Amino acid sequence: MAKMRSVDAAVLILEKEGATEIFGLPGAAINPFYSAMRAHGGLNHTLARHMEGASHMADGYSRAADGNIGVCTGTSGPAGTDMITGLYAAQADSIPMLCITGQAPVAKLHKEDFQAVDIESIAAPLTKLAMTIKEPGQVPGAFQKAFYLMRSGRPGPVLLDLPIDVQMAEIEFDIDAYESLVPSKPAATRKQAEKALDIILAGKSPLIVAGGGVINAGASAQLVELAELLSIPVIPTLMGWGSIPDNHPLMAGMVGLQTSHRYGNATFLESDAVIGIGNRWANRHTGGLDTYTEGRKFVHVDIEPTQIGRVFSPDLGIVSDAGAALDILLEVARERKAAGTVPDYSAWADSCAARKGSLQRKTHFDNVPMKPQRVYEEMNAAFGEDTTYVSTIGLSQIAGAQMLHVFGPRRWINAGQAGPLGWTLPAALGVVRGKPGQTVVALSGDYDFQFMIEELAVGAQFNLPYIHVVVNNSYLGLIRQSQRGFKMDYHVSLAFDNINSPETNGYGVDHLKVAEGLGCKAIRVERPEDMPAAFAEAKKLMEEFKVPVVVEAILERVTNISMGTELDNVNEIEDIAEYATDAPTAILALQG
Repeated sequence: MAKMRSVDAAVLILEKEGATEIFGLPGAAINPFYSAMRAHGGLNHTLARHMEGASHMADGYSRAADGNIGVCTGTSGPAGTDMITGLYAAQADSIPMLCITGQAPVAKLHKEDFQAVDIESIAAPLTKLAMTIKEPGQVPGAFQKAFYLMRSGRPGPVLLDLPIDVQMAEIEFDIDAYESLVPSKPAATRKQAEKALDIILAGKSPLIVAGGGVINAGASAQLVELAELLSIPVIPTLMGWGSIPDNHPLMAGMVGLQTSHRYGNATFLESDAVIGIGNRWANRHTGGLDTYTEGRKFVHVDIEPTQIGRVFSPDLGIVSDAGAALDILLEVARERKAAGTVPDYSAWADSCAARKGSLQRKTHFDNVPMKPQRVYEEMNAAFGEDTTYVSTIGLSQIAGAQMLHVFGPRRWINAGQAGPLGWTLPAALGVVRGKPGQTVVALSGDYDFQFMIEELAVGAQFNLPYIHVVVNNSYLGLIRQSQRGFKMDYHVSLAFDNINSPETNGYGVDHLKVAEGLGCKAIRVERPEDMPAAFAEAKKLMEEFKVPVVVEAILERVTNISMGTELDNVNEIEDIAEYATDAPTAILALQG
C-alpha cells in the first residue's frame, strides 16, 4: 500500500473512473485538490469566470457523449452555493455530474469560519448524494459511491465536500486495488415486454413516446429498430429529441404546448395506444391530462419506480432502464413479427407522414427587422446533419425546437426542466470539450446570452470554438408573451439608447463590443438575405481563430411564438405555411 494525501487518492480515482475533464475555480480551501491535479497531470482543467458557469460547463460536458461525467470544483462557500443552480439543472434532467468543494477544517465547521457553509445540507435536495467527508480514510469510498450512484438508476449529480485538513491528511491507498462498482439498473422482464406489446399492438394507431432516458441509456439505435420492425411512428420529447433522426420516415414530430410541431400534435390526437419509454409526461408535453389521455391506452417504462403513476396512472407500468426495456421488447417483437402476429401499421405510418408534409409553420418571412422564424430557416440551410445544438429557455428555444432539425442523439442539448437563463453559453463550452472537432451551435435570446456572457473569455482562453446565434429583440420575449394574459408589458424590455453604440438603434447592450472585448469574434445581421453570408463568415472565423463566434440577428421587437393551453388548442398567432416556399427547409416539402 502507498501512503499519500487523500486528494492524491481522489485524483487517481477520477482518472480511473474516466472523469478527467474538470471545470472550476481554485480557492484557499480547494487548493490542496488543485495541487494534486497539478502533481498528477492526468486531468484537464478549464478555468471558469463564474462558478455557476463551471457547473453548467460540467453539465454540458456530461450531456455531450455517452458515459461522460463532468466535474466542477471550487470552495464550499461562494463557489459551492453558486453551483447550486447547476446541480438543479443536472438533477432535473437526470444528468450525472460531480461537484467537489473545498471546506473549512473539520474543527471549524460549527464556528462560522471564513467561507464555511453547510453545503451538504444546501445541496442535499438537488443531488443523489451530498456529503461532507470528515474522515480522510473515507475519501476513496465516498468517491467510489459517488460514481456508483451517478451511474445507477436514474442518473443525477453528486456533491462531495472536502474539509481542507481532510484533503491534506495522509491515508493508505492502492489505486491498482481500486475497482469501480457495477451500476445497478432495473431491467424489464420478458413477461412485462409481452404484456406491453399486447397493449400496444391491440391499438389501431399506436405511438412510441421516446424520452431523455433513451438517450441517457445510449439506446437510440434500439428505439429506431423497434419502430422500424413494428412500423410504429415515434414522438420524441424535448429531452428525447434526436433519438430518432428528424428525417426518418417514422419520426412523427414533437408533441406539446410549446416545443412541438403542428403535425406532431395532430398525430398524437389520432392515436389510441402509447408506450412511453424513459419519459416523465412533463406538463408542457402533455398539456391537460384529460385531452392527453382520453381514448388511449398507456404503457410507461421508466428507470425510476416513483415516476410510474406520478402524473397519471398508466395501464401498465414497467420499471426498467430504457436500453434494457428496448432490448427485451425487440426480442419479443421479432418473434411476433416472424410468427405473423404483428398488425400492419403501414397505412397508419403513411398518414402520420402525410400530416408531416402538410401541417407546417411558415418560416420564410422577408421582414426587416427580421422575424425569428427566418433565422431558424437560415440555420437549417447553413448547418449540416452533424450539428449539435445547445439551448436552454425562452422564445428562442421554443421557436428553435419548432423549426430546427436534429439528426441524432445528443445533438440537441437543452436544460429542459430547470431552464436556467445563462446556461447556454457555459454549457456549450462544456459540449465543445466533450465533442472536440465537431460542429456546435448555441442558440440564445439576448437575456440568456447576457446572463453569463463573461464565460466567452473561457472559450477564447482555452480555444473552444463554436458558433453562438443570438436572436436579439431586446426583450424578455417569453415573459412578455406570458404577460399578455395579464394585459401588461411590465419590466421586460431590455432596450435603451446606448450612448457608446448608437449603431444598436436603441437595442441596448452592444453584444459585438462585449464579445470582442472578451477575446471572441462577432457579427451583427440586420437583414434576412445577409444571414447565409454571416454564417459562412462565422465558420471561417471559428476555423481561423479557434474561439467562439457570435452571430447576432436583430429581430423585430415583438414576435409571438405558437403555444397554447391544450394539444388541440395551440394558438398559431403567426402565419402557417400554405406553399412549399413558405417553409423551404422543412423536413418534408409542403404537400397540398
